[in-house]
Amino acid sequence: MERAQGQLEAEMQNLEEEKNRVIEEAFIRAESEMKAVHENLAGVRMNLLSLQPALRTLTCDYNCLKRQVQDFPFMLDKAITEAKQEICQVISEVSSANQELLRKYKREMNLRKKCHNELVRLKGNIRVFCRVRPVSQEEQDSADAKTMLSFDSEDDAVLYLSNKGKIMTFELDKVFSPQATQEEVFQEVQSLVTSCIDGFNVCIFAYGQTGSGKTYTMEGVVDDPGINQRALRLLFSEVTEKAPDWDYIITVSMVEIYNETLRNLLGENPTDKLDIKMNPDGSGQLYVPGLTEFTVQSPEDINKVFELGHMNRATACTNLNEHSSRSHALLIITVSGFNSATGNRTQGKLNLVDLAGSERIAKSGAEGSRLREAQCINKSLSALGDVINALRCKHSHIPFRNSRLTYLLQDSLSGDSKTLMMVQVSPLPGNMSESVCSLKFAQRVRSVELSSSSRRHENSSTSSSPTHDSVKHTCS
Repeated sequence: MERAQGQLEAEMQNLEEEKNRVIEEAFIRAESEMKAVHENLAGVRMNLLSLQPALRTLTCDYNCLKRQVQDFPFMLDKAITEAKQEICQVISEVSSANQELLRKYKREMNLRKKCHNELVRLKGNIRVFCRVRPVSQEEQDSADAKTMLSFDSEDDAVLYLSNKGKIMTFELDKVFSPQATQEEVFQEVQSLVTSCIDGFNVCIFAYGQTGSGKTYTMEGVVDDPGINQRALRLLFSEVTEKAPDWDYIITVSMVEIYNETLRNLLGENPTDKLDIKMNPDGSGQLYVPGLTEFTVQSPEDINKVFELGHMNRATACTNLNEHSSRSHALLIITVSGFNSATGNRTQGKLNLVDLAGSERIAKSGAEGSRLREAQCINKSLSALGDVINALRCKHSHIPFRNSRLTYLLQDSLSGDSKTLMMVQVSPLPGNMSESVCSLKFAQRVRSVELSSSSRRHENSSTSSSPTHDSVKHTCS
């Protein structure tokens, strides 16, 4: 029992020691864990302390953002209102600037137009040029090659003609010698083409006997075009330059007057007869019902019109020129303009007229149907002289209706229209009688006043030639 009791006490002693050891180890471990927990807690506290300012900042930012969101509709309305005010102010300033620019533009356009019209007025609403054709090689080899015309080296508007031992002096607006080029001739025509764009009616026509160079001056050749082609090139160039402020529509028609009958050279049947009537729109303008008109966009389109018109134009043979034209040909170009900025509209007409030969019947050797052609041609040219004489004398009645030619050109021979007559003469002695008649007719035309702004002051200061007041209609 004692031995068992001793063993039990020893075992209890061991258990007590083991208990104390375990308790000590648990205490040490608990103490260590507690220390770690305290350290972690201290870290958490430090983190919480460091997060508080950020939290306060976030809270402040949140509150500020919340206020901004609440104020955004008001701020947006305010910004839109301010933007509208600024835009309206800018628009008002731009509008004022545009109005000022538009006012200056109108003023400059009116000033340019006035200056141009004043230039044309000073030159005269009816201008008369004379062009002396050169002598051909074939003519130089003949006995009739001596020229009977001479020029004033100091005055390019004077032409001297030796006829039957007497020197006749003719004063015109411009005289072109045989050496004058097509370009030099056209430089004197440019201002009239510009007048057409400005809304004026312009008529450019060639007058003279057959073979005096009318067709060459008006049409020229492929490599050296005449007034027609150059005028159209200038016309399209001016129209292009004025875009986009001005929008122009250019229409073209071509008419032949043959034996006092009007023919549509661009129609499907050029033999159909046309008539001239008063426009029913009440404008007082004349028009030709059934006349074919083409809208053109370029000079190339005009060339196509020329080709079609030339194919349909009547030609026949006379003693003076085997290819002589026996009819008047009129190329009528209408230029209608609209300015979208100012609302202004203009309409001008450019008539390019190649007249039939003006030779006298006895010299042309015409017989039969050719005789009737010559009579009709001379009648129409004589009517042109009558109209011009009536305009010069300011008659109350102007006989425009006496021929189809003058009736069709009525709007380009009266009022503030502008006309250029290119008188063609031959320098050969055999053509002197016809040249004298042509030059006398030219001087009679030059004295015409289309309106109060014509060359009244010029006629009062220019000395007239000996034949100026003795011009008779028989010369036509």
